[in-house]
Amino acid sequence: MPTIVLEDGTTFGCDHDDTILRAALRAGLGFPYACNVGSCGNCRFTLEGGSVQHLRADAPAWSDRDRHRGRRLGCQAVPLDDCRIKVRLDPEAASTHRPVRMRGRLTNVVEITHDISEFCFALDGPDDFVPGQYALIEPPGVEGARAYSMCNLPGGGTWCFQIKRVPDGAATGVLFDALAAGDDVSIDGPYGVAYLREDGGRDLLLVAGGSGLSPMISIARAAASGPSFPDREILFFYGGRSPRDICGEEMLAELPGYGELIHYVPAVSEDSDGWSGATGYVHDVVAGALGARLLEMEVYFAGPSAMAQAMQAMLNETGVSPEHMHFDEFY
Repeated sequence: MPTIVLEDGTTFGCDHDDTILRAALRAGLGFPYACNVGSCGNCRFTLEGGSVQHLRADAPAWSDRDRHRGRRLGCQAVPLDDCRIKVRLDPEAASTHRPVRMRGRLTNVVEITHDISEFCFALDGPDDFVPGQYALIEPPGVEGARAYSMCNLPGGGTWCFQIKRVPDGAATGVLFDALAAGDDVSIDGPYGVAYLREDGGRDLLLVAGGSGLSPMISIARAAASGPSFPDREILFFYGGRSPRDICGEEMLAELPGYGELIHYVPAVSEDSDGWSGATGYVHDVVAGALGARLLEMEVYFAGPSAMAQAMQAMLNETGVSPEHMHFDEFY
């Protein structure tokens, strides 16, 4: 097993088939990251000795400039021998529950919308996670893992994921069209830093689009049943293109406090006959509905990259502090 040495002398082992980022997190270290699939670039490090192989030579966040400067992506770098690296650790990135590689057996699939379904897997390893976190799933016959967020709560030995079909997507093609009950997939987790914070006493704003529904539902379920949220309001906004994309209310309606402390606001971005709800991009609907109240809320959001970027920009313009914004950068 290769040994990875940091500038301060900290060392940890990394299996030949593991990445430096994930091995560091398994060792309890706060290696900075977000997406875990080569898109955000938060896990860049400088390779000062040894050699690594990248899982994806075409990783979007790995530029020619990075290559020339000896920078690598922790989520893509697999060590070929002992390595010395330079990276600034972040205690906030250290996992509450250290990620584990395991197998998941598909138990059932429930259709939510025309292109979103919930997939539940019984795990052969620990099922601990903090609501809002995600796992890496590698369906059989698919090269590379994909990040999907859990929608359920820990306990019971099962992780469930609300997944949106990607047109011509290799992974979702297998999940939706080829995987059957009883089939196994590789699952690695939990990961993610946009998990539920229980302290602070603020009301919660949860904003979702597409399969961003999954982590927001998990957070809502945890907050509604948690002892530290007895009087906090939960505002849940969900955005879609058209009415057939809208979902989630029936899940919230099952929670204690729905209609009193828990409120659901759907929005569609396209004008639709017969639609009586909000119309417009969901970040604009949120801004128009809440205004300066955003400064007093704990904000979580997940969804398509354009939506997430627009939400972040709107919150920044409103003056919301980064410490009260929680999202994972799946760009």
